Amino acid sequence: MTIFGASHAESVGVVIDGLGDVVELSAEDFTSDLERRRPLSVGDTPRKEDDIPHIEYIDSEGVAAAKRVKITFYNKNIRSADYSHLRRQPRPSHADLTQRRKYGEEYNLAGGGIASGRMTVALVAAGVVAKRLLPEVTFHTSLCRVGGSSNPEEFDQIIAEARSAGDSVGGVVECRVVGVPATLGEPFFDSVESVVSHLLFSIPGVKGVEFGDGFSGVDRCGSERNDAIIDGSGTTATNNEGGVNGGISNGNDIVVRVAIKPTPSIALKQQSYNFETQCVEELTIGGRHDACIARRAQVVVEAMVAFALADLKLQNQ
Repeated sequence: MTIFGASHAESVGVVIDGLGDVVELSAEDFTSDLERRRPLSVGDTPRKEDDIPHIEYIDSEGVAAAKRVKITFYNKNIRSADYSHLRRQPRPSHADLTQRRKYGEEYNLAGGGIASGRMTVALVAAGVVAKRLLPEVTFHTSLCRVGGSSNPEEFDQIIAEARSAGDSVGGVVECRVVGVPATLGEPFFDSVESVVSHLLFSIPGVKGVEFGDGFSGVDRCGSERNDAIIDGSGTTATNNEGGVNGGISNGNDIVVRVAIKPTPSIALKQQSYNFETQCVEELTIGGRHDACIARRAQVVVEAMVAFALADLKLQNQ
């Protein structure tokens, strides 16, 4: 998977190589997942794009082929002027400063550049293709924590209050994958956890990943936590391992949770270093941003888990 473009570039998109068998795609195949990513709820960014996927089958010579697909989304609703001042005064906890240092002072930071959540439309598209390679599995993805609360009935209010205050909140997304065959993954460097985590951490804003009972499992003894095997197919009475043993899928549900930080771009005034005046000064960001990116990130998390599992399945074959 190779993504291209930037938040305020002409387009963003993804090229997927190594598909193997023919994967026939139409724009309608992407509709459901792209709708899940759209800003539709309270506190979501007011920026809206058509997000119509333009699909090309290509190879290195530009000849139609089935093993490589390119999916492009054109950016139309951009306001780059909102970001011009960030060249001299980068946003706290954003990638403005690191991108400037890596790519040079002329790098286009508008909309966050390559580090923008806008890029996740390409990840969702990749996930749609990956799911076509996984007809035997189903995904159950949900927002299980927002702003310190685990009560879904409170999520909208928490996000709305953060937006009203000019602030933002983080959240935790859980992805449960049912029907994953056993034996996917390799020990150590290509373990299920390694490959899935590698892709999940590519999502802007992700700061933590755990499988099964994750960090909470360390508070129990092995006798309390171990997953008892209850039949010949390897089904376990509990699933504290999250469907993985020794880096290899064990046939139970894959369960992974992802911590997504509060959106760094907020309306509240903050303090940041100004490279022109060489002083720490007050910063007002402006622009259009989500008060909680975790909500729209649910389908992005699902997409990257799907892509990892599809890759591992192809390796097994």
